[in-house]
Amino acid sequence: MRVVVFGAGAVGGLFGALLSRAHHEVLLVAREPDVVAIRRDGLVIEGDTQGTFELPAVDALTDGMETDALLLTVKAPDVRAAGEQVARRLRPIPPILALQNGLGIERELIEGLDAGEGEVLPGTITRGVNSVPATRLAPGRIRHAGHGEVLIDTPDLPGAKRSAAMFLGLLGSAGIPIRQVPELTREIWRKVVINAAVNPVTADHGIPNGQLAREPWRGQAERLLREAQGVALSQGYEFSDDELEEDLWRVVRATARNRSSMLQDLERGHTTEIEFISGALLRLADKHGLSLPLTRRAYERIRARGRVP
Repeated sequence: MRVVVFGAGAVGGLFGALLSRAHHEVLLVAREPDVVAIRRDGLVIEGDTQGTFELPAVDALTDGMETDALLLTVKAPDVRAAGEQVARRLRPIPPILALQNGLGIERELIEGLDAGEGEVLPGTITRGVNSVPATRLAPGRIRHAGHGEVLIDTPDLPGAKRSAAMFLGLLGSAGIPIRQVPELTREIWRKVVINAAVNPVTADHGIPNGQLAREPWRGQAERLLREAQGVALSQGYEFSDDELEEDLWRVVRATARNRSSMLQDLERGHTTEIEFISGALLRLADKHGLSLPLTRRAYERIRARGRVP
């Protein structure tokens, strides 16, 4: 298949490499430093996947490109702009698998596609939840840092069912674990709660995920977890204490060598996803009269250090 990976940073670059290894025709859309490095030296992957992958890379889509599928792997703050570019350059819009962290991603993408005067049909957007860890070490160089999977919904509409089946086959053919779940929104909330505990602490202290198992970071992460759990409950998503504890430490163990995406963004001077994780939780908490003092403190510390959208 012809596949565009829009956002060839850590996860996007890794998935693009795996898809190319499975003999798909892959085009990477990346930031200029990555494009230069990939064109010069290839895309270098180390860790659980190893190799140098010769892939075409561009810093923007151009008119007339043809593709069968698009993996959208830009960070949440860049989704709207990416959606507009996709709608203006790719006609018709191909099925899009959106793999961002946080809440409100579909709304951001639809607004971007609308701004680009694209037609959004059932099956245009497939929302995914990704837990495959990857770290961008340098332009064009990525570490595959542990085990994870991609979750997608189990839709009812024919167009959406076709797109889901296509992405199941596409990622599966590349050895990327992917499965359907009956209620993806619950899994989105589960990941938001875990991210709200992991990402701000690792980013604030500059530590890999595995360090969260030690104090004082362990206690900080657990307290943030409980605040996020309360917001999830206010939205109708109930998770038991034991369930979330198990999820948190399973993720920390599986991604122990990984540097969270929020930490990677701070280190590169990029806009973080804090608005779509902790910021989104705070806005919902305000509507329900919930107090999240630790989440607010973490949110303000990350915003003070990073670029603000």
